[in-house]
Amino acid sequence: MKREHFAHFHIAGFSYYEGVLAFKNLKVGKQVTLKHESKNIKDKYAVEIYHEENKLGYIPKGENRQIAKLLITGNDCFEARVQWINLDSYPEGQIGIIVYLLSKE
Repeated sequence: MKREHFAHFHIAGFSYYEGVLAFKNLKVGKQVTLKHESKNIKDKYAVEIYHEENKLGYIPKGENRQIAKLLITGNDCFEARVQWINLDSYPEGQIGIIVYLLSKE
């Protein structure tokens, strides 16, 4: 299966969710899951980021629209992975995510 870089970003809200529970298991290259949060009243394009059962936070608002639209329409054509870990950064900047668009080939 071919993949193409689609986006990269930090995890918004990392310090407010379960990031601390998953932190020791996060390593560069680990796969994470993207889920559209349909009941989010503040952002209809909110996309949650999970590692296993732990919610890490969100794709930052303003960077989530295209991914959310594809997820909403049932087109889960993404592979998301941890791209960077920076222990010296503030909590919101400690983990970076890269998203690839997968081809059907």
